[in-house]
Amino acid sequence: MIVRDEEGTLSRCLDSVKDIVDEIIIVDTGSVDNTKEIAKKYTSKIYDFQWIDDFSAARNYSFSKATKDFILWLDADDVILEKDRIKLKALKEKLDASIGMVMMQYNLGSDIEGKPLCTYYRERLVNRSLNFQWHDPVHEYLIPAGKILKVDIAVTHRKEKKRTSRNLDIFEKWIKSGKELSHRNYFYYARELNGQKKYLEAVKYYEKFLAQEGGLFSNYIDACIDLSKIYARLVGTKKAVRTLLRAFEFGVPRAEICCELGRLYSKEQDYERAIAWFQVATNLEKPKNSIGSVIHDCYDYFPYAEMSICYFKLGNIKAAIECNEKAAQFKPYSKVVQNNRRYFNSILKSSKEILNSSQPQA
Repeated sequence: MIVRDEEGTLSRCLDSVKDIVDEIIIVDTGSVDNTKEIAKKYTSKIYDFQWIDDFSAARNYSFSKATKDFILWLDADDVILEKDRIKLKALKEKLDASIGMVMMQYNLGSDIEGKPLCTYYRERLVNRSLNFQWHDPVHEYLIPAGKILKVDIAVTHRKEKKRTSRNLDIFEKWIKSGKELSHRNYFYYARELNGQKKYLEAVKYYEKFLAQEGGLFSNYIDACIDLSKIYARLVGTKKAVRTLLRAFEFGVPRAEICCELGRLYSKEQDYERAIAWFQVATNLEKPKNSIGSVIHDCYDYFPYAEMSICYFKLGNIKAAIECNEKAAQFKPYSKVVQNNRRYFNSILKSSKEILNSSQPQA
């Protein structure tokens, strides 16, 4: 692990792995809180690393201190839940030297039942003998090597800190030093610019990324969605729609794109077109074992909930109720579903009362 000022989350993370791993290595990059004192409760292998605005450099230093056959890396705001702890223990028992890299699921966000909202796979466990090296100073990555094993064991991300300009600052220092951004960097730099509301600059780099092939499909999906939202804000719906449709150039239709198209048309009160795109989303098969991110609600709950609203706006109460109940099949605890159900029931009750009162009296 590399850490800095993580006193609020470090114990939670280490408690989830302390009885699974054989050694814990903590590389501190300049904490001024109690991070190092907390780390001492779990390990004596704590090292200082002078921060040089380069996550890869820090991670490579942490890897250099490992002594076991395999290296598992985590961030301080990650945690391994009990069901995944059991699976990880079982995996550890059968790992052998033929495995070069283990891809594990990464869960981002969760609903009130604890189900992940977004998942993707990351290089999480690597064979130390292959001397893996991290690349790029921010949004760092490992180049796959050896036999790759993909498992359904998940690391759950539970972010506590607010977003800062740290990553954007690193990118801009990098650029000022004369280094050129790679195609991959265009995407991540655009996302950092977008996160800091530097929309015009973000547009420039999203467009640079989309203009070239060879990137990850999921990054193209995310770039089209991010860029469409900027265009909707700055230019208008038509440009936003065209941007979303560009995603179809890079691969098979994805429900995430279809839901965004539906949302845009719904906002424009073009409910029939909105319904058409939401319907497409419900008919698409959710990607299985996708390396890229998958937003699960876009394949079932969200489009049905949105269609319910659209049908209601069109005056089709029957279809609105049907779609709300379909949404309820996926998230019966949803406040949206429950509120809609109460509202629709009140409408039906009022309609019956009016109908009964209008009947001729004998």
